[in-house]
Amino acid sequence: MFESPAFAQATSGGTAAGGAAAFFNMVFPLVLIFIIFYFLLIRPQQRRMKQHQQMLGAVKPRDTAVTSGGLVGKVTKVDESEIELEIAQGVRVRVVKSMLSDVRPHGAKAAND
Repeated sequence: MFESPAFAQATSGGTAAGGAAAFFNMVFPLVLIFIIFYFLLIRPQQRRMKQHQQMLGAVKPRDTAVTSGGLVGKVTKVDESEIELEIAQGVRVRVVKSMLSDVRPHGAKAAND
């Protein structure tokens, strides 16, 4: 009753095409944001996890390991999920493998040499 005839004609004639366009305009930004998140956050994180798993699989005795807590020591024993580090002469600690942040092979030079 209070609607103008022009408004009534515009809303009744194009609902199907307008609904699809509105849906596309609503979904497209969400899909675009997901794609950006995938390439900027998810994919690099998966790559780092894969490299970390390869590093943990390659740990062997006599390597130098750095834990996430900052302990540096020589690997003396490797188990399925733990390693044993010698952090000083006669001082050995057991560390969960996943807590290693870096492993340097035996005989490798330090980064600043």
